[in-house]
Amino acid sequence: MPVIQDSERQAPSVTPATPARTLLPSILPALAVGVISSLILVGVETAAEQLEDVLWQTVPDALGIGRYSVAWMFVMLIATGIAVGLVVWKAPGHAGPDPATLGLDAPVLPPVVLPGLLLATALMLAGGPSLGPENPIIAANVGLAVWLGSRFLPRAPGRIWPALAEAATLGALFGTPVAAALVISEVLSRQETRGLLWDNLFAPLTAAAAGALTATLIDHPSFDLDLPSMGRPGWSDLLAAVVVACVGALLGMCAVRALPYVHGAFRRLRHPMLMLPAGGVVLGGLAALGGHLTLFKGLDEIAELAHDPDGWSAGEFALMAVVKLAAMLVAASCGFRGGRIFPAVFVGTSLGLCAHALVSGVHPSVGVSAGVLGVLLAITRQGWISLFVAAVLVASPGILTLLCVASLPAWLLVTGRPQMQLREDGTPLR
Repeated sequence: MPVIQDSERQAPSVTPATPARTLLPSILPALAVGVISSLILVGVETAAEQLEDVLWQTVPDALGIGRYSVAWMFVMLIATGIAVGLVVWKAPGHAGPDPATLGLDAPVLPPVVLPGLLLATALMLAGGPSLGPENPIIAANVGLAVWLGSRFLPRAPGRIWPALAEAATLGALFGTPVAAALVISEVLSRQETRGLLWDNLFAPLTAAAAGALTATLIDHPSFDLDLPSMGRPGWSDLLAAVVVACVGALLGMCAVRALPYVHGAFRRLRHPMLMLPAGGVVLGGLAALGGHLTLFKGLDEIAELAHDPDGWSAGEFALMAVVKLAAMLVAASCGFRGGRIFPAVFVGTSLGLCAHALVSGVHPSVGVSAGVLGVLLAITRQGWISLFVAAVLVASPGILTLLCVASLPAWLLVTGRPQMQLREDGTPLR
């Protein structure tokens, strides 16, 4: 048997780096996509907030009806279902594909579909269903970026525009490009790419930074819940984080398992003018059960919960978590255009504060961050974004170590199981 000399051994493969002159031309397009995507997000959210003030404050005050009375919540949610149903029915392209089939990786939609999608999203955000803006805004920005990019820079690779738009929107949503870098890194790990990781991240990260800076200058987004600060974490904190994260993952998986059945029930109604108003009726009942804090995407509402972590009983926190999860499930199943990250954060926050109310030794910061981590792992099936969101809610450096450890058993509970996303035929995506 011949002996291979050291000099004859195959040298380890080295991924060639991309020259700087190749990356530099991507800066201006990435900046443009970042600014435009952020402006669209801020514009839709601002319009929705203005309409929300009219619908939930000005009108009920003028009518002498309680802003969040059971009757008004029913009226508003059913009316929102009718309004969004009209858009889905009549708008070109029916306001995009079924939201239950969409994740953060949006399809490229034709430009004619985008106005209806943005209108349906703004109406949903203002009317109170429990969904966030992320999925439809990403889809709209991806479609717009591909259309504009193909017109003004036809020689650029077509696959770059969706990545830029998705990264820019995520940067604007969270007010930092870090979230976009984490999500894009997970996407790149499933694709064949050339060059180093940071070569592939350069343009999307530029777009995300532009989107984040634009949103920060205009809208000042913040996710810090201002929870009581914690000192150096101990073994009891680690145990609490592991337990709460696992319970959150199991709770989130309940919604994942139920999605095909709830979606199928609404799908039997066949027409958006039946599906969406029927969803509004169910959401009205859930709002009557859980209270007004379980309405809307949930970001402002979790700040209200966290402002007084001892202001509700464990049973009240548990009820809000379950109702919000059910409301998110119904809203995503009946056809409201929206994403599931922000309502999932509300569910995890309520769960964490429930744990604190049950066991006073569970620090609110540990409970909230671990609860959000577990629920997001089940709902999004993306580890990095789940860790990021859970960590930014709590301004405590020591929390990240606890979350990294707690994510491991929680991930074992969700990996390999159905995701909270359906195929076009209504079967679960794995």
